[in-house]
Amino acid sequence: MMMHEVNLSAVVTRFSVSESGAYMNIRGMRFCSGCCGHIADYKENELTEMGKIISRLFHLVFCSNKDFVRSVAGPNVSAAAQSGSQITAPVIANSKIRDIIINNTPSSTWFRPPSETTQTTSTTSVILKYQKQICSEYQCVTEYNSRSGEQVLLSERYTQPLILQRHRGQKEREEEIRSSGESFQQVLSARSSDDSVHLNSLFDPDGHGIRPSAVILQGNSGNGKSFTVQKIMMDWASGDLYKEQFDVVFHLKCKEINRIHGIKSLAEILSCSCSLTSDEISQVLQHSPEKMLFIIDGFDELRLTQDIYDMSPHTDLLQKDPAEVILCDLLRGRILPESFLLVTSRSTATDTLSKLLKGPQRFSEIMGFSEKGVEEYFQKFFKNKKLFREAYTLVKTNETLITACSIPVICWIICTAIKERLKNTADVTSGLETTTSIYVDFVCTLLKHHCQGSSQSIPTLLRSLGQLAERGMLEQQVLLDEKSVYETVSDPAGNPFLCKFLFKRRIHQETMFSFMHLSFQEFFTALYYVLLDEEESQKKFTQLFSIDEKSRDYYSHRSRFSAVVQFAFGLLNKDVRRTLEKHGLVVQSKTQTHLKKWILKMGQNTYSDKVRFYLHCLYELHEEDFVKKAMKTWKIIDAYNAVISRTDVWVLLYCSQCCQCIEELDLTGCRLSSENFRMILPVYHKFKKVNKLNVLVSSDSDLELINALTSEQTLRSQRIDVVFTFEDCSLELTIQEEISIWISSPSLESLTLTFQCREPINIEWAKLIQIIHQADSDALKSVLDSFSKLKKMEIELDCLSEMWTHWILQIIQNCSSLTELKVYADFLLEKGIQILQRSDTRPACSVTFHGSTCNYQSQKRIRDEDFHLSCNQMVKIHLSSSGFSMETL
Repeated sequence: MMMHEVNLSAVVTRFSVSESGAYMNIRGMRFCSGCCGHIADYKENELTEMGKIISRLFHLVFCSNKDFVRSVAGPNVSAAAQSGSQITAPVIANSKIRDIIINNTPSSTWFRPPSETTQTTSTTSVILKYQKQICSEYQCVTEYNSRSGEQVLLSERYTQPLILQRHRGQKEREEEIRSSGESFQQVLSARSSDDSVHLNSLFDPDGHGIRPSAVILQGNSGNGKSFTVQKIMMDWASGDLYKEQFDVVFHLKCKEINRIHGIKSLAEILSCSCSLTSDEISQVLQHSPEKMLFIIDGFDELRLTQDIYDMSPHTDLLQKDPAEVILCDLLRGRILPESFLLVTSRSTATDTLSKLLKGPQRFSEIMGFSEKGVEEYFQKFFKNKKLFREAYTLVKTNETLITACSIPVICWIICTAIKERLKNTADVTSGLETTTSIYVDFVCTLLKHHCQGSSQSIPTLLRSLGQLAERGMLEQQVLLDEKSVYETVSDPAGNPFLCKFLFKRRIHQETMFSFMHLSFQEFFTALYYVLLDEEESQKKFTQLFSIDEKSRDYYSHRSRFSAVVQFAFGLLNKDVRRTLEKHGLVVQSKTQTHLKKWILKMGQNTYSDKVRFYLHCLYELHEEDFVKKAMKTWKIIDAYNAVISRTDVWVLLYCSQCCQCIEELDLTGCRLSSENFRMILPVYHKFKKVNKLNVLVSSDSDLELINALTSEQTLRSQRIDVVFTFEDCSLELTIQEEISIWISSPSLESLTLTFQCREPINIEWAKLIQIIHQADSDALKSVLDSFSKLKKMEIELDCLSEMWTHWILQIIQNCSSLTELKVYADFLLEKGIQILQRSDTRPACSVTFHGSTCNYQSQKRIRDEDFHLSCNQMVKIHLSSSGFSMETL
């Protein structure tokens, strides 16, 4: 046999042997023993002379010696050759082909020349250099509003989003889109507990032991896909993530790929987005591709210049082509098939991506922040615990905003707005204005950073979105069919405000679209209406009002179009209009006049839920002078028996601050948390009368609110009725010429204390409630004796026993300010009556006892049915300076 000597240096890129055969990659040419040494995807006349020699060599060794292949093949014998080529030891060491010499292919059983050791060390050195550069580049974040040189640490902003690894059905999607506030957080919490994953498990094997080669990370615009990619890169380079899984992680941004002109190799494309040279990258690419991860960020932004399905396949790593062609070959697995892929995309491009991407694939989706994630983000942003707590509490008062905060970009916008206002005032509560202003900022952010490639002008784009949103609102649909969307929006796939879903329908799939959330659908409807010409805009609003007037629930806070109208008023705000004008969007002056006249007219009827709707409209408008004008004729804010949300309380606070005085605030039947009650306390003095309100007390400190209500300013002019409820006790405060406190608990049916209303009182209410709850009569007497301003007292008992009779006589003697004391008891025991008759106490105040006489000496013998016995008579006992007297009733 003729001796062949072949130098494989810098040629062999991959060699492996298994029981099914052997294969060898040589600069993109794949030799397979299963096909007799033919090179896949190459014709014979396309091979170089070197390739022909190696092809014949491969055929000779493996195709003619199948027993050899079986004998040397272990479970999986393979090696990745770099520029010096490497082939595993058993393959050659046990070979019967002694006449064939493969130069420069050492194995562990032969020898390891200095050149290979140097090469491995060199590759490791390049990777370490790359990791160091990644750490330096990715440790900071440049925010949308950053000036030259301004950056913040990634660790001070990044918060783990909620990531799911499953598709959701139509019912789940609708639930997520329609819910808001606490119900929305409950939905996210349910998703989080069932299916959420962390970044370190994206490539973990599934329940069947299958590890994905490609992971799709889907997410809406602003949901943090790129931010998450930056976190992955930083953690990998720092050795905190994928340390055992991936030796190298490359990051390709599709926005940057769009700007690469001419033809390039993969190494040259990668060098455009990192600090390594193309030669260094080429060296790294030949190093263990099975431990290599490529992150492709923003596939939906990739501009393809030709049909990706008609592209001719390229498997040569050194092949040069347009950047998007090379990228598609990488995605398909034609280049570096053993490598792993993580591809981020908006939902509008996921179906295209999944058809292109190699397998096995895994789908995952960034849902945004959970409630816990929002809180963590605020905590990192503000750092100061006090500012964080105040800012977060402020946002939680607005159900629409706390829902929108699941979108990380909106979280950033809100935190930035609060922080900016804190520069001018130390009051965090002045740090946020309207829901509309936040939504406008979000839309403008996406228009600037996610719509650069759009062929449509901004007014045209927003008009088409508005028409689509209006259609959904009128038809009461949040999931919009594909035909309707394409009839209205010219490029829905490239629109950052729309989401795309594929739902299974028996044997086929159905494509549907939606806005990110129902609130965005409502916002774009309102924006569409106010940006129309004056005549058309008035016509739309008139039609809208007409539809709702036929609805029984209209003007209630949760009615069908109330949010659209509220957003419309928010878009009339002068600061918001100024922002819109920067994008060529003008709200006509007559449209503003039309809406303002409408609310002046309708706002005169301020009963029940209607009044809350009007207050929300005025709050979104946020023009103090107009709010004063609109509320000037209001006599009452009537929220009788309404469910008052945190947002309602915040709106009431703002509108009340704009007014001089309102006759009455009727909150009868309304229940507020102590936190919400504290919010409106600063404007309580604006109302001459406040009807019964129920405050839910969560801690002892909340009871000190009573002292705040009995301040000097309140006592001069107000009538107030508030019930504080906690555990199994209740306390009702009534202010009307006198201050009356009614307390009820299981140990004492009730105790009513009435004070003079000339000056404020200051009582440790938590201590008093605790004493009553513990049924400590001596401690209670001691506290009551200390009340120098106590004017009247009423007490209700199950039974006037001997103990209670002595207790009452001591109260009469010790409390000199007392002018009236009334005791109501179910039973007046004979022993108690006898004590009163023999008593020398002659009070200056009026003392009366009401109840049914009972001949029993002890309270223990009394039964409930005894109350109805004919022998027990209802009586009224008088004890005064004249002595004892009793009359039968």
